[in-house]
Amino acid sequence: MNKEFNKMTVSNDVLDKVEKASDNIASLEIPSDIPHGDMPGDKIEIGESHIAKAKTIFPVLVKELKEKMTANPYRRAVVAVCGGSGVGKSEIASLLSYMLEQAGIGSYTMSGDNYPHRIPMYNDAERLHTFRVCGIRGMVDAGVMNPENFAKVKEWQIAEDDANKAHIETDAWFKSYFEAGSKGLDEYLGTPKETDFAEVDQIMKAFKDGADKLWLKRMGRDEASLWYDEVDMSDKQVLIVEWTHGNSDYMTQVDIPVLLNSTPQETLEHRRSRNRDGKLDSPFTTLVLELEQNKLVNQAHKAKIIVTKSGEIISYDQFKELMK
Repeated sequence: MNKEFNKMTVSNDVLDKVEKASDNIASLEIPSDIPHGDMPGDKIEIGESHIAKAKTIFPVLVKELKEKMTANPYRRAVVAVCGGSGVGKSEIASLLSYMLEQAGIGSYTMSGDNYPHRIPMYNDAERLHTFRVCGIRGMVDAGVMNPENFAKVKEWQIAEDDANKAHIETDAWFKSYFEAGSKGLDEYLGTPKETDFAEVDQIMKAFKDGADKLWLKRMGRDEASLWYDEVDMSDKQVLIVEWTHGNSDYMTQVDIPVLLNSTPQETLEHRRSRNRDGKLDSPFTTLVLELEQNKLVNQAHKAKIIVTKSGEIISYDQFKELMK
């Protein structure tokens, strides 16, 4: 898929537009109902903090774009806006895309959340199943599997409290379950086991190779909401991918990773405000957020732009100090 396509017509003045982009949008008034990413059912809520952050990022992004687009024969580049699941990726990506469009530079916002192998409810179940299977095996390997301990684990599983690290304080044997489960979950999250990175990478490659149209996946939250749309890219110079895993080592075609930094608690609070999940405060959800945060931190050295929660652009060295 997306390996055979017609080529776009190269715009002769796009680099000139990039050069002037920051000046052209300096006084831009941004409405609240701008276009957003292509995740079915997703909503964005543009706030003043999002606008301020996007306007801080934009001039730096434009400089990066000029370099990357100059090197591409079709004057195209791929930007990834990544960060924790509630840090405002959708809003910032949509704003950056809107600002580029207003500067005369065609931009499309694509959601990476369309590309897991399973729809959300099945993927959530697979995450939990992976944690529990690996946890039980960890107990066996540690020699602590017996009827009494298994009964306790089962009780915690029924109560959806078996990812609660605090149990180690009263039941030392539980450490084997928690650590093995966490390791197994970590080896699933944000890897090809969970997500079709190869498909995303091919989309990016086709875009940079001049594809005038792309087949893009749509994934809702139920079994009947899964399809592909053929999207016209003939007037687009920038593909913005908003995604937690946008800076992953499993992708090779991202030109400019933009990291929106946040703590797991900040991520959890934002998710709660959007009411995305039914059990936001569960120990398992907290564990998932912590593991995702660790991956973001480990990949941060590749980011071209790093932005704090307060909207300040910082260097990687400053990021490392902040995260100590």
